[in-house]
Amino acid sequence: MANVPWAEVCEKFQAALTLSRVELQKNPEKEPYKSKYSARALLEEVKALLGPASEDEDERPEAEDGPVAGDHALGLPAEVVEPEGPVAQRAVRLAVIEFHLGVNHIDTEELSAGEEHLVKCLRLLRRYRLSHDCISLYIQAQNNLGILWSEREEIETAQAYLESSEALYTQYMKEVGCPPLDPTERFLPEEEKLTEQERSKRFEKVYTHNLYYLAQVYQHLEMFEKAAHYCHSTLKRQLEHNAYHPIEWAINAATLSQFYINKDNIGELDLDKQSELRALRKKELDEEESIRKKAVQFGTGELCDAISAVEEKVSYLRPLDFEEARELFLLGQHYVFEAKEFFQIDGYVTDHIEVVQDHSALFKVLAFFETDMERRCKMHKRRIAMLEPLTVDLNPQYYLLVNRQIQFEIAHAYYDMMDLKVAIADRLRDPDSHIVKKINNLNKSALKYYQLFLDSLRDPNKVFPEHIGEDVLRPAMLAKFRVARLYGKIITADPKKELENLATSLEHYKFIVDYCEKHPEAAQEIEVELELSKEMVSLLPTKMERFRTKMALT
Repeated sequence: MANVPWAEVCEKFQAALTLSRVELQKNPEKEPYKSKYSARALLEEVKALLGPASEDEDERPEAEDGPVAGDHALGLPAEVVEPEGPVAQRAVRLAVIEFHLGVNHIDTEELSAGEEHLVKCLRLLRRYRLSHDCISLYIQAQNNLGILWSEREEIETAQAYLESSEALYTQYMKEVGCPPLDPTERFLPEEEKLTEQERSKRFEKVYTHNLYYLAQVYQHLEMFEKAAHYCHSTLKRQLEHNAYHPIEWAINAATLSQFYINKDNIGELDLDKQSELRALRKKELDEEESIRKKAVQFGTGELCDAISAVEEKVSYLRPLDFEEARELFLLGQHYVFEAKEFFQIDGYVTDHIEVVQDHSALFKVLAFFETDMERRCKMHKRRIAMLEPLTVDLNPQYYLLVNRQIQFEIAHAYYDMMDLKVAIADRLRDPDSHIVKKINNLNKSALKYYQLFLDSLRDPNKVFPEHIGEDVLRPAMLAKFRVARLYGKIITADPKKELENLATSLEHYKFIVDYCEKHPEAAQEIEVELELSKEMVSLLPTKMERFRTKMALT
């Protein structure tokens, strides 16, 4: 780096950041990641110019790389250690580059490489993670690793990273307190560095995101009281820092409510629990009023009033019936429409898709509260109507992960509709041919999209992988299980066709059992489905043999 002016290194870094922010749709259609790859090349140049980290900074035991819950277990330094001297300063700058390389690889759907760079970032900063210069970058790296592991359905690992970030923020604010350096300032001239207010705003945004992601993790883990607490904390911070996101909040509040209320195999409300839940709500409201009185007493009533004004629109209290859920739905849909108006697919492909998925999520949660099964079917139909066009518009070669998400969601919507139609038919004495045809059509559509999802996992030679990546393992196994079940649910009067369907169903159940025997780690991802698959592998051959005997006698 001695032969290259520092200003030139900084210019390369800033150019990389600019390229990283370019929307995918602004790249050539056949090269949607062109700007990302260009940014990556510049970051690699800067990394080479900085030179390698010293062995003392880079070569740390791998066992130290993962997060461990609890401040003392994390091995936090007794005192804040600032990165002083040229060796430490180079390590911190390298950590900034590793962080941006990690995010870059994740953006281009190279998750394993992204994880590797983020872990390197943590390793370089570990000694200084509580310092004014490094705390923000360290928390951002851990947050990104938390999101990455959450997307892989490894929720406990995601939880560990995110809880570690929360603990670090708390300790830093207690022991240091001043707004920390933003990572990008490492490559800015002194006169362009951020003000204290700007630093504070950025750091608080990082922490608010940390709380929001923790709420999602606790929701996945069915730790509902914690999830509700973190949802409320997120809302409060968004209001305090003027960064309120009503769509996220409406979906989050409504989704949380599902898990507080028992449901049967087709997701109906357990009406017997309503009085119990209403009593719990009264207790929560009494506690709120107590907090409100204390706030007025100690002079913080205005903030409480500001929060209450928003909460009156989007309450963090879980809805208990359809009318309450509908209020949340309508408010969320209002903001969805506003977002769709701005994020048109022609200019904001990724953002537009996320908004459509949010809209679909609102309908999905609202359907849970609807007691009329026909109306619930119509809500799932609305979801399909908004999602299916996206599969036509997107090139699967360049939007592979997004396509997979949408295909899986559409398949599941058809799957839910089929179950609802079967439940409706079961309540009729003599279902007519129209209902039977409808059930089979829904079955066929669900099979189509599950198969599209599974086919996307095949290699260029159309061969299904012998080892499924951990980021798609659970969805792949679920798709296989549901395909097996769908073939077993096809209604036909042709005995030969029914036998073929049973054979296909058995083949998919057997795939799940065989795969989990070869890869024991997969069993914990689908414990319930695996047990049912083993049972079906045992029962179906006998059923098929009886069927063949019956066919031979007729």
